[in-house]
Amino acid sequence: MAQFTSLTSRVVALPVNDIDTDQIIPARFLKATDKAGMGDNLFADWRYQGDGSPQPDFVLNQPQAAGCRILLAGDNFGCGSSREHAPWALTGFGFRAVISTSFADIFRSNALKNGLLPIVVDAQTHASLLALLRAQPEVELALDLASQTLSFPGGSVRFPIDPFSKTCLLNGVDELGYILSFEDEIAAFEARS
Repeated sequence: MAQFTSLTSRVVALPVNDIDTDQIIPARFLKATDKAGMGDNLFADWRYQGDGSPQPDFVLNQPQAAGCRILLAGDNFGCGSSREHAPWALTGFGFRAVISTSFADIFRSNALKNGLLPIVVDAQTHASLLALLRAQPEVELALDLASQTLSFPGGSVRFPIDPFSKTCLLNGVDELGYILSFEDEIAAFEARS
C-alpha cells in the first residue's frame, strides 16, 4: 500500500449524495482481480457515452480535473454493495483522498486498506469547501495525516481516523505488513514457547 503522510492538491467536486459503489465502478468491471487500469473505469456510466467517447460535461473529463488528488463528494459516499474495486478505481484515477460528510462503513474500511483516505467533515465545512471551489476552482487543500488536519484558505479542521488505520497509512503497510513488522518479536516469542 502506498504511504500517506501529507498531501496538497487541487480538488474535484462531485457533490452528489448517495453515490454508491456501482456508480463508482459498475459491476461489469468486477471480474478483474488486478488493480491495473481500474481508474479508466471510474464512474464509467457517467464519464462515457454509449459509444465509449467521453461525456463532455462530466467533471472528471474537464481539463481542470487532471492531476487532482482529492475528491469532494456528497453525503453517504460509497454506499451500496461491498467491493474493493471502488477504492481501486479511485486510486487508479489518481485520487488519494475523498472528503464527504459521511461514508458507508464498508467503503471506508476498504478505502483505508487500499491507501485512500476518507475524510469526514461537518456539513458547514463541506458547504464552505464547495463555495470556496466555486469561487476559486484552482484552490489547493492540504491534508496532514499525522495531525489529522485538513487546511484550506481561511481555516482548517481536524478529521477523525482510527489509530490502527492511521498507523498503517503513515507507514505504507496493510494489515499483513503491519503484522510482519513484528516478525522478530514473533520469532522470539515462538522460540520461548
